[in-house]
Amino acid sequence: MKLIATPQSMTFEAALPLQSGASIRGYSLSYETYGTLNADKSNAVLICHALNASHHVAGVYADQPENRGWWDNMIGPGKSVDTDKFFVIGVNNLGSCFGSTGPMHPHPDTGRVYGADFPVVTVEDWVNAQARLLDALGIEQLAAVMGGSLGGMQALSWTLQYPDRVKHAVVVASAPNLNAENIAFNEVARRAIVTDPDFHDGHFYQHGVVPKRGLRIARMIGHITYLSDDVMNEKFGRQLREAVTHNATGYKYSTQEVEFQIESYLRYQGDKFSEYFDANTYLLITRALDYFDPARAYGGDLSAAFSRARCKFLLVSFTTDWRFSPARSREMVKALLDNRRDVSYAEINAPHGHDAFLLDDARYLKVVRSYFDNMADDLREGGAA
Repeated sequence: MKLIATPQSMTFEAALPLQSGASIRGYSLSYETYGTLNADKSNAVLICHALNASHHVAGVYADQPENRGWWDNMIGPGKSVDTDKFFVIGVNNLGSCFGSTGPMHPHPDTGRVYGADFPVVTVEDWVNAQARLLDALGIEQLAAVMGGSLGGMQALSWTLQYPDRVKHAVVVASAPNLNAENIAFNEVARRAIVTDPDFHDGHFYQHGVVPKRGLRIARMIGHITYLSDDVMNEKFGRQLREAVTHNATGYKYSTQEVEFQIESYLRYQGDKFSEYFDANTYLLITRALDYFDPARAYGGDLSAAFSRARCKFLLVSFTTDWRFSPARSREMVKALLDNRRDVSYAEINAPHGHDAFLLDDARYLKVVRSYFDNMADDLREGGAA
């Protein structure tokens, strides 16, 4: 039976203080819920999304049967995160372009589109906004908070900002901060956007244009980092496009034509992305990635940073993920063990690179299923889940 999703929205008039010193009021958060909240509201699971995802976590819309949630293979009736047992909440972050208030929306005071004037937001700001939503839903404590990549950073931050409101944290393909290489990739992508002539200092809405060229390049750069070398070689190798007419050598010897399959694939991904993603949102979210570093306030001591955490943890990494490598997950495992936290860790030998956290790997899905099944058993028994 298909899980039918229903998008919802909640508006918050009270100002939300942001880490930058700014604040935002009159903002809305888009969200979806799946399953049923039990009588004592103890079975709620919050799902945090990564860069270009949204609140549409699972299922399909009644009028859009092809629009499947981005983690639908993980979440739903009888799946690893079983919505017959858990009440799952997907929230779209502030600054996104998928429903929650972001740069595309009007400022409540001026009525003009925010554009580049939308305040800078951080992972910690998103968590605070999510906490307000849970307050409004009457949920005082989460059975679990879960996310992959940037979503995993939010899950980590939940355990530090609201340690008494989380019983379990499931952190997949993530890291306690970005290394210099990752920040560099983000900066190159941002430069591609802001140097597009159609960017207009972030106020392109007023000019009736979109910096599609910059968005295309940003997406191409990002997509390369999400895949492993093995997957790219297996899918594309050095294959030439069949539609290209070649001379006897097999090449057209052009510096600008799209000749190789990998070039065609990247351009397709870039073109598609530029049609639906907002340029200012891309800048905001990648900068939030860069800023996240809970150990900074502790002189870089991650163990000291994690001393606030109280919940149980499941961490998952993938061997070919070079953007958020297993070594980064092991750093977190060590820091948590230094604090005598209850930690489970799975390192999955998967060929897919960073995107593995979204894909169907039987071992990965089984690890998560087992963890949530044990959590459900504890909830039924009334134990300390």
